[in-house]
Amino acid sequence: QVQLVESGGGLVQPGGSLRLSCAASGRIFRVHFMGWYRQAPGKHRELVAGMPTGGNTNYADSVKGRFTASRDNAKNTVYLQMNSLKPEDTAVYYCYAVVRVTSTQDVQSEYWGQGTQVTVSS
Repeated sequence: QVQLVESGGGLVQPGGSLRLSCAASGRIFRVHFMGWYRQAPGKHRELVAGMPTGGNTNYADSVKGRFTASRDNAKNTVYLQMNSLKPEDTAVYYCYAVVRVTSTQDVQSEYWGQGTQVTVSS
């Protein structure tokens, strides 16, 4: 079983900053992808930042230039630095990972974190 543990959400004023963290734990042979999604009330869950292993990080157009995602591969941890926050960034943010759990089975599994609330309001 793989678990994703998120932290760093909270309430912030417009123009402020937050830093989210997500650590993957459990039996993991290799991480193929880690990223961040968000979902606002009444809207579909959307990709915020995706970090394929060995590839380039991609961002949603709405956050380009403001958000920066990073990975610490040794710790199986990802971060999301959010600057110049806007009220429309308010959402539940979810950590997501695609992993291979064993060295003997060529199977990939996907996991979601529990979500952390980010509220941007004056």
